[in-house]
Amino acid sequence: MSVQHSAGLLAYRRRADGALEVLLVHPGGPYWARRDAGAWSIPKGEQGAGEDAQQTAQREFFEETGWSLHGPFLALTPRRQKSGKWISAWAVQAPELDPAQLRSNRFSMEWPPHSGVRREFPEVDRAAWFLLPEAHEKLIAGQRGWLPELAQKLAVQGVVA
Repeated sequence: MSVQHSAGLLAYRRRADGALEVLLVHPGGPYWARRDAGAWSIPKGEQGAGEDAQQTAQREFFEETGWSLHGPFLALTPRRQKSGKWISAWAVQAPELDPAQLRSNRFSMEWPPHSGVRREFPEVDRAAWFLLPEAHEKLIAGQRGWLPELAQKLAVQGVVA
């Protein structure tokens, strides 16, 4: 069995007071509808065989949000999820993104289960900017390590006060 790989982008911005915020997305569909803490993610998706991880990350960000980001990109440490899947991620500054303008791809599934009824749901039902402490609470546990890593890398570069 081969190990799955995904790739995604962690968009960030600085508020006027210098505080760092990150953009997270909430998965769409009925399974996630009532979950909040520990349910949010960076926009990401599966990397195909032979596909460049950074290009996958850019494509998936666009598919899940409707926004194209072109860098410069800051590589973050790949993280292994509980499922065994590896996620490669890049941080990118994107202060202009407005969560109210989110446009996500849709998927179809039988809902309710065994009803024979197919319904469509957005891949991502909402996006929001979060300060790092709140982002830590919202993020899926396997992705939380990117938050202190991002803050440290930006501080080293003199980007964060």
